[in-house]
Parts: sequence; C-alpha cells; structure tokens
Amino acid sequence: MEQCACVERELDKVLQKFLTYGQHCEQSLEELLHYVGQLRAELASAALQGTPLSATLSLVMSQCCQKIKDTVQKLASDHKDIHSSVSRVGKAIDRNFDSEICGVVSDAVWDAREQQQQILQMAIVEHLYQQGMLSVAEELCQESTLNVDLDFKQPFLELNRILEALHEQDLGPALEWAVSHRQRLLELNSSLEFKLHRLHFIRLLAGGPEKQLEALSYARHFQPFAQLHQREIQVMMGSLVYLRLGLEKSPYCHLLDNSHWAEICETFTRDACSLLGLSVESPLSVSFASGCVALPVLMNIKAVIEQRQCTGVWSHKDELPIEIELGMKCWYHSVFACPILRQQTSDSNPPIKLICGHVISRDALNKLINGGKLKCPYCPMEQNPADGKRIIF
Repeated sequence: MEQCACVERELDKVLQKFLTYGQHCEQSLEELLHYVGQLRAELASAALQGTPLSATLSLVMSQCCQKIKDTVQKLASDHKDIHSSVSRVGKAIDRNFDSEICGVVSDAVWDAREQQQQILQMAIVEHLYQQGMLSVAEELCQESTLNVDLDFKQPFLELNRILEALHEQDLGPALEWAVSHRQRLLELNSSLEFKLHRLHFIRLLAGGPEKQLEALSYARHFQPFAQLHQREIQVMMGSLVYLRLGLEKSPYCHLLDNSHWAEICETFTRDACSLLGLSVESPLSVSFASGCVALPVLMNIKAVIEQRQCTGVWSHKDELPIEIELGMKCWYHSVFACPILRQQTSDSNPPIKLICGHVISRDALNKLINGGKLKCPYCPMEQNPADGKRIIF
C-alpha cells in the first residue's frame, strides 16, 4: 500500500498543477481579451473621427503586442512544466512497482496449461456468482466453453436473490429462508431469524401509532427467542410507550438507525454461506489479497538469491523460502512446523507421532535414525522408527 500511496501523491501533485494552470490560463486570457477589446474600441473611434494614429496610441499598440507575446510565452512555459510533472508519475510507477513479477514462479507450474486455465476460469466464475454479477458469469462460461452445473449455481442464485431483496428493504424472502432452515441455523447458534423479526417489528414501529396493534400482534414471533434475547425484546416492547410521541425523539431512537439494514445483510451472508458450505469471501478475492501481501516479500527474496548466486536454494515447486505472515484472517486450517528442522510439514514430509507422544516431521525422523534406532530428541526413549505413525491435522 505504501507504493500505491507514493504514486497517488505524485498524481495529486499533477492534478493540482492542472487545476492551477487552468485557472491561471483562463484568468490571463480573459484579461488579455479585455485589454485588446479596449484598444480595438479606441482604434475604431479614431478611425470614425478620421484622425491620424497618434504616437500615444501607436505606443499602446506596441505594448499590447508585447503583452500578448509575453502571456503566450508564459503559458507555454507553464505547460511544459506540467509535462515534466506527468513524466514523474510514470517514473514513480516504475520505481514503486516491478513490471516483471513472473520470476517468482517457476515455468513448470504452468506445464498443465489447459488444466490451470480451467481452474482459474472456475475461480473467476465463482467469484462473479458470489458478487451477484450473474450475467457476466454466464457470458464468461459461454466464451470459455466452461460447463457449470445448475447445482453449483443454485446456492449463489438464491443467496443473491435474497440479498437484493434485503438491499431494497424487503424482509420477506430472507424470513422465508430463515424459517425453512430454522433447525440448521439453531445448530450454528445463529440469531439470524430473531434479527429479521426484530427488524420487521422496528419497521412497524416506524409507521407510528397507526401500526401499534399490528406491532403488538407481530411481537408473538419473539416467543421462541425469549430466553436467548430477553434484553433486546424488553427494549423493543418498552419503545411502544413512546410511539405516540415519536420514536425519533425518544431514548429508543437508535432502533430507527439505518445501520441495522447493513448489519442484517452481513449476518445473512455469513450464516447463509456457513449453511450452504460456501466461504463468505470468494477464494479468488482471498488469493488475490494474500498474493498482494506475499508478492513484495517474494520479490525481495528472489533479488537476494540472485545477488548471492544461490539459485538452488529455492526450487519454486511447492514451498516458500520463508514463512510469510498473512494475519489471522487467512488462517483456514492447522499448520504444523517441525520443531527440529523448523519447516512446515507437507504431503511429502508429513508430521510423525513417536511412541513417546512427541511429534516431528518425517525428514527429521530420517535424519535422527542411528543404527536402525531412533532416540527422541525431547526425551531419552529409544524406539523403532517404523513405530512412528503419521498424523493428519
């Protein structure tokens, strides 16, 4: 982000110069036109009177021509200065962004080009479906001849249909969906159905005293949630006291806040995705965000490796040369790092549990074998290496 900020600062300077130049140019030309107009009027008046051109008027004409020339030269000079500022933006882009980033990936990664292309297309289509851009996703499927099953599309179509209704403040489809999935939502400890009923109740309160009886009747929907949401229900029922005076001027004015609609959209998206087995964020957006964090680090490592001429250190295949911190947001599964070799385990180097209970990687186990026996690096127990069992997190 620092690189983007540097380029943005240079761009802001250019835009400010353009604005200043435009204002100065307009003002200078208006003053010049006014000055020339006055001189023209004087010359026309002298011509009508038939008087010869006076020395004073001749001098004024010379000064006018010189002023026009000076103004044009000044504007041209300022315009050239803007060109240099524009070029600095390009230099800032070149300085802050590396145009060649393919070097961090081995060419062998793209050997199965057709398969890789299909995986990428599928990731893009899934992202488009999840973002609600259904027509764009369909067009991409047609152009790429990608065959997407209706079963794959259906959850996204349903999710977007309900979200569109919520954006239009229509609670009907979401409530219908929540009621039909009530049991599974309860298993997730979800409060989605209660929040939808609460928002509908608040909409009735916003209708004023005319909606009081309807609101009281609708309050029966809160009965299944009385134990878990007692405090919220009490607040809503207490707001009825101020209904005739107007909730917007009462201690319960926070109930009318529009932020409740944004909150219900987030809650529905999160719970519906959990229920349908979808990720809240598309895999493509997560991969892109992770790549933006990891790429600068990998570029620096690549430069150091090339500078020290130790190209064999990093094979580019299925491992990274160093651990890259992506933050807790990108932790999706457990990761075990071997305490002996300080490396993350993988399918080819899985974690092995010894008889004594300690866990090390298979590569570490092989390195510790001595005379067909293995001595645990953490306790004095000797054991047969074949007794180690692979564990899966």
